[in-house]
Amino acid sequence: MSRSLQFAVFGHPIAHSLSPQIHQAFAQQFGIALDYRTIDAAPEAFAGDVQHFFADAAARGANVTLPHKSAAFALAQEHSRAATRAGTANVLTRLADGRLTAHNTDGDALVRDLTDRHGLDLRGHDTLLLGAGGAARAVAWSLFEAGVQTLTIVNRSPEAADALADAIGEPARVHTRYWEDLAGIGSFDLIVNATSAGTLGQALTLPFSLVGSRAVCYDLGYGKAAFGFLAWARAAQALHAYDGLGMLVEQAADAFEVWHGKRPDTEPVYQSLRVHGA
Repeated sequence: MSRSLQFAVFGHPIAHSLSPQIHQAFAQQFGIALDYRTIDAAPEAFAGDVQHFFADAAARGANVTLPHKSAAFALAQEHSRAATRAGTANVLTRLADGRLTAHNTDGDALVRDLTDRHGLDLRGHDTLLLGAGGAARAVAWSLFEAGVQTLTIVNRSPEAADALADAIGEPARVHTRYWEDLAGIGSFDLIVNATSAGTLGQALTLPFSLVGSRAVCYDLGYGKAAFGFLAWARAAQALHAYDGLGMLVEQAADAFEVWHGKRPDTEPVYQSLRVHGA
């Protein structure tokens, strides 16, 4: 009797992950039998744990979350365009010859959640991106390519923001500002929080003046990690405030399609997670 295909999500910590639930729900749509588990890998053990996982002939793919996305990119022998631009990977896939290929599906997932699920036309939006780390690098390109009018990147260390803006290479539309100048840089139609403050349990103090009259505020995190930013957005009277649960489901769907060649229906999975308090 053949074993089920093996998949996993690597992170540290990882017990809170919804990925096993999401991938099992997708698999049920197609009658696919798979085993999907969480693997808590400390940073120093990550490379060895990934190699051990993929040494199993039944292992096909893995999702990767904090704090391992940069390390996952470095482990792979092949890289998708999105992963190369971000310098990080959230999906690893074992090829037939045993090599690993890295993908980054975060940016496309964010845009799909904003446009398809929440009905936002990104064209013409003046957008503020908070953060310039791996998460921000993954979504900046996709926001730009989705047609935002301007993209202003603000990070506590300005060098990282400048490097991201330089990489995109469109100075007429992509700008950087200093974090300490946030109160004086005007208002925005779309504000995306790509900092790790919520995940790390740190307060994020932002001026209400950033929020335009019809602004949409979006946190890449979900659940407890997004509470602080979303509370600020509502207090600032943003038109809409969303967490990243939809993005999580969409990036999982992209990974599922890479691994199985089938595109799952994400909406029932998203709604089920919402009903159950995710």
